[in-house]
Amino acid sequence: MTMTTPPGWYPDPGVPGTERWWDGAAWTAHTRAQGGQAFGPAEPVTVVTAPPVRRRGPLVAGAAAVVLMAAIVGAVLVVGHGDDDPHPADANKGPTVPMAVNSPSTKASSPASADPHTLVDQLDGITLTIPDGWEKTDDPVTGLVTMTTKGTYDCPGDSGFCHHGSVTTATATATDLKTAEAIAKNDIADAAADAYDHDPIGGHPYNGITSHQEVKSGPVVVDGRTGYLVRWQVRTGKGPGGYVESLAFPSTVGSQAMVIARFALDAGADGPPLALMDTITRSIAPIGGGQNGGVGTSLAPPSP
Repeated sequence: MTMTTPPGWYPDPGVPGTERWWDGAAWTAHTRAQGGQAFGPAEPVTVVTAPPVRRRGPLVAGAAAVVLMAAIVGAVLVVGHGDDDPHPADANKGPTVPMAVNSPSTKASSPASADPHTLVDQLDGITLTIPDGWEKTDDPVTGLVTMTTKGTYDCPGDSGFCHHGSVTTATATATDLKTAEAIAKNDIADAAADAYDHDPIGGHPYNGITSHQEVKSGPVVVDGRTGYLVRWQVRTGKGPGGYVESLAFPSTVGSQAMVIARFALDAGADGPPLALMDTITRSIAPIGGGQNGGVGTSLAPPSP
């Protein structure tokens, strides 16, 4: 009779004094001090907010600056379809795909994480090359792994500060969608809305999205794994608008849940070149450089 070890915290054979989460099939990236407070596997997180207070700038999951919001402990990014509605994230909703944040407890130190030219997503076991003129940032609102263009400018709509470009990565969790294509198509409307339509407190740094056009979609190979991308050009009430992309592909770690990378680049003379989206995608690699590597994959499963 085959015995299966149930999900839970077990001693990490590679790091004495540390426990690692076993999801019932494979080790995950989640660790904690032995006997410490449980972090658990990636799950949808919730938003807890104080009464609304006007802040400067939108969520950096788009091309805008980080909003510092009081009393927020997490955020949920949901996905859906959109059309040429000024608020595409509200139209034709499909199943939601919460994106798990990369909690500080999962961000183990590594040589790559100290490299100013490398963005490290420990939870998903990947790295991305940071282009010249960009920098890694810690998003205090969502906890998502993020890089943005250096410097800010005054948003053309509501007052605030915006970036000309940003990229975030996160794990898609708690969804019935199974394929990279379905997840990318279902995410693009919310990716556009978060980047160019509204910020978390209801502001419209670009006076909202007035229309969008799909400019690219199809399969793409991400470090040897087949993913799928959907790219929109969006036009806004103020400013030149921009380009938004949702890229979904299998994670390198655990049971290979899907990863969502969101790109947002301003259009116009001051925006980054559109080809940078493909350049960054080609730079995605497993942590340590091994094919299909990642945190915990070399460890033996716990004994039943």
